[in-house]
Amino acid sequence: MILSAVIFDLDGTLLDSLEDLAESMNQALESLGFPSHPVPAYQYFVGDGMEVLARRVLPEAACDADTLARTVAAMRQVYGRRWDLKTRPYVGVPEMLAQLQARGLRRAVLSNKPDDFTRLTVERLLAPHVFDLVQGVGPGTPPKPDPAGALGVATRLGVEPAACLYLGDTATDMLTACRAGMYAVGALWGFRTRAELVENGARAVVERPAEMLALLETLF
Repeated sequence: MILSAVIFDLDGTLLDSLEDLAESMNQALESLGFPSHPVPAYQYFVGDGMEVLARRVLPEAACDADTLARTVAAMRQVYGRRWDLKTRPYVGVPEMLAQLQARGLRRAVLSNKPDDFTRLTVERLLAPHVFDLVQGVGPGTPPKPDPAGALGVATRLGVEPAACLYLGDTATDMLTACRAGMYAVGALWGFRTRAELVENGARAVVERPAEMLALLETLF
């Protein structure tokens, strides 16, 4: 197999963003009169987009369309003010990205964050020039695990899906990669467990960003 590109999930893969996501949603919930949740619980709430996040954190009886919409709107407002208070790249991520760039691989971000937040986050916290393409959820790009976003990224990069490695930290990421015909790799430094990643299609897992280059040399 010839590897041409690496596609990255963002939250839990490139960025340690759990506290800002959790605290923003908790503020949004409290502003609407709903109870908040412990930060660790958000490891399993986040990862599938804001609408799904809202549905997971609201009481079941409050998951009507109007309340969901108000919760998403409140989250966007709060998160827009404080998304970068604690969010930082994981240790070793900048070096990993530089190594992949030096290797001549195309690089892209595909996130379930809204597209505007995805682009802002990458621009502020990760060197924008490190990526050939940055894409979040928006018109024409449905949330993962729908493979349309990943396939669209491959098309825009000018590479075949089978020549792409997809690195992510959740079942959603592994399912996305598998459905798109890409090589699924799980990031164990993120939000979920090895078992979840393997059960959902990870063909390899890495414990630290520094292991990525060695994995590529072994596999490709």
